Amino acid sequence: MSCHEIEDLISQGESLTVEFKSDSKCLPDRELLAAIVSLANTEGGDLLLGVEDDGTITGLHANHLNTAGLPALIANKTNPPLSVRIEKIDLPGGSVAWIKIPKSRQLVSTSEGLLQRRRLMANGKPEAVPFYPHEFVQRQSSLGLVDPSSVPVQGLTVDELNPLERHRIREAIQRYGGDQSLLSLADNELDGALGLTINDEGITRPTVAGLLLLGREADLRKRLPAHEVAFQVLRGTDVRVNEFFRKPLLQTFEEVEQLFRARVEEEEIQVGLFRVPIPNYDRRAFREAFVNALVHRDYSRLGAVHVMLGDDGLSISSPGGFVDGVTLQNLLTVSPQSRNPLLADIIKCIGLAERTGRGIDRIYEGMLRYGRPAPDYSQSNPYTVTVRMLSGEADLEFLKMILQHEEQTGGAMPIDSLIILSRLREERRLSTTDLTVSVQKTEPEVRATLEKLLEAGLIEAHGTGRGRTYTLSAKVYRQTGQKAAYVRQAGFDKLQQEQMVLKYIDKHGSIKRGDVMELCRITKDQAAKLLKSLVKEGKIILHGSRRGAFYDRNA
Repeated sequence: MSCHEIEDLISQGESLTVEFKSDSKCLPDRELLAAIVSLANTEGGDLLLGVEDDGTITGLHANHLNTAGLPALIANKTNPPLSVRIEKIDLPGGSVAWIKIPKSRQLVSTSEGLLQRRRLMANGKPEAVPFYPHEFVQRQSSLGLVDPSSVPVQGLTVDELNPLERHRIREAIQRYGGDQSLLSLADNELDGALGLTINDEGITRPTVAGLLLLGREADLRKRLPAHEVAFQVLRGTDVRVNEFFRKPLLQTFEEVEQLFRARVEEEEIQVGLFRVPIPNYDRRAFREAFVNALVHRDYSRLGAVHVMLGDDGLSISSPGGFVDGVTLQNLLTVSPQSRNPLLADIIKCIGLAERTGRGIDRIYEGMLRYGRPAPDYSQSNPYTVTVRMLSGEADLEFLKMILQHEEQTGGAMPIDSLIILSRLREERRLSTTDLTVSVQKTEPEVRATLEKLLEAGLIEAHGTGRGRTYTLSAKVYRQTGQKAAYVRQAGFDKLQQEQMVLKYIDKHGSIKRGDVMELCRITKDQAAKLLKSLVKEGKIILHGSRRGAFYDRNA
């Protein structure tokens, strides 16, 4: 890390992954180790020794100027041994030891048994707090090291489960197209095949997943108090509906879905020979989002799964942040992961969730194909996952375009294509780099999707090389009755561009490259090429160079 980079890091202040430690009075080993294990037990990060809390660089104490022995000290006094990288950086205010700490995939303590983690306080500043025993399973499940849903429930036997819920499971398998081979199994065979029960030292007990699906409400309240679902309907600040559920999972799903369906409104449009319903909320998108919240929530953390219908749309939140490896930047592409693998497998076998584990695609599809904004996960944090699906009017002409394309190709439009078309519909003109962020795939993969859309006549390319941009095609704008909008976004042909530049000079006396970019809606490289062509043809004259360059007409 260069001096400039570390100064930038210090200027950003402390965070969940950045810690400053003063060394002016020689920081005791115990405090140094406590700070290191708290970072390792959270997200890993950077510890800067020789920096005050306010970012002032005061330098290393004489005892720490030789940083060569610090990695061995840290490894010897942490359990399990923690491997860190240390670099000493000489800055104007003094030397700083930059300690790079990896995120640990198991709990790390000091050799004295001190176990800590980091969290953000209400004011946004970080602090180190004890890692309590009841949080161990929560941490390990988020890392994918244990499956809390497969643990047997002590003090409860299979005889205390509700047989009516097994009947509900069988009905759900038939209704949702689950694994039909399960229907012929006897009750005890069904329990074993799905993992609802387990033999625990000769006694058949329900697993946590089994309790969630087959347990009686009293047992759920007593043995799994975190299980709760809230359904709310708001109109402005008025709460119209406020229902809470602590019932078995399938019963809860059915009752909440019934409340939701009562608020789904549909209109119809004619596409070819068919009438196509347009709901204000897509039912499949809701089902996937709600099931995800039930299945992937952290059942060791108190708090309800919240389903809220407000004036601006639908919001579903569940306790527990994303599991390790899942971020806002890779939601669409990361391999399916669950905090509760057994429970997730059971729900897939029943047919309630996508068996491929790509339910997130269904949520996106349920929004984008109707011309609505993509689902928004930006309000998620380390403690809660939240998805918001804005209501808004459907773009009927956009939907017709999608349906006509699917009819021609004989298959559903891929989610990558839907994302690209939706973004171009909203922002008119974008580059490959812009679209790569939204699709969450590599540029070559995005370019391949763009080529398919070009071949289908749904988009058009403008320019070449790195300056190449894309817009919806003239055909799409024509179908949606926006011919003028196409001209504004697609720009003008070369002859039109030349005439626009010359008229601009006639009116204003001169023109700069930035003016050409704005006037003709083209990139910097395209503007430079156009001006060079006009100079070569003798129609304009270049004056000055670099930033001071401008062009005028021949006298």
